[in-house]
Amino acid sequence: MTEQDDATRVWDLVETIGFCMLATQNGSELRARPMTAHAERIENAIYFLTDVKAHKDEEIALRPDVCLAYADTKRQKYVSVSGRVEILKDRRWIDELWGPPAKIWWDSPNDPAIRVLKVTPSFAEFWDCSGTIVSYIKMVAAAISSAKPDIGENAKVDL
Repeated sequence: MTEQDDATRVWDLVETIGFCMLATQNGSELRARPMTAHAERIENAIYFLTDVKAHKDEEIALRPDVCLAYADTKRQKYVSVSGRVEILKDRRWIDELWGPPAKIWWDSPNDPAIRVLKVTPSFAEFWDCSGTIVSYIKMVAAAISSAKPDIGENAKVDL
């Protein structure tokens, strides 16, 4: 596959999976939490709604490098996206991203505590496996034959 094909695969997986673990740096520790991701492929950006009281602001201000980990365990598809994050107070983006998941956390898009996180990806890696049963069969066959299993595609991609 070409680098462009791999980048397309990354964006397809990010859009399809939709939820990820957002990992920030809290001093010398890493902290991850589940987030609903809104991918904007053309802008090379991934957006999230967050709350000012969630303490991400302080972590991001000190260390804006983050990692987004996506997993579709049923279909054995995984993506790790590394990039830089910035905090926006843009009402237009809040309105754009507002939807049913946001209603769990806020009463309306006009809540002054809502912030937007914009992640600009720089690098990604994906694993696109054959599926759970096929992967297990290939791993068992490889273990018996002492060979490395071919369980799918893996690529590192600059975004």
